[in-house]
Amino acid sequence: QVQLVESGGGLVQAGGSLRLSCAASGRAFSSYFMGWFRQAPGKERSFVAAVSWSGGSTYYADSVEGRFTISRDNTKNTVYLQMNSLKPEDTAVYYCAATTRWSTARRQYDYWGQGTQVTVSS
Repeated sequence: QVQLVESGGGLVQAGGSLRLSCAASGRAFSSYFMGWFRQAPGKERSFVAAVSWSGGSTYYADSVEGRFTISRDNTKNTVYLQMNSLKPEDTAVYYCAATTRWSTARRQYDYWGQGTQVTVSS
């Protein structure tokens, strides 16, 4: 098992930046494919970004491509989401998740953090 704890959320103006962190504990962090998802009020939880086990490959939702960057540091058991050029529509609770499989599908992720709120004001 792995335990995930997100941090770094907050309130930011449109056009601003935030960096989310997700600290993992438990089973070997490098054995997990890591993803970020988000859920806005009244909407389903959706894929944002994912990073492969070594960090060499990354994947993004079309809505964040070019603005968000996912990365991981296996020596620190941490995955990051750098969010730039934020828009009001990025407002959501952001969740870190882990799976042992290559996937961008929510149902394939086995472990989830508690979420961190990101609010972007216009």
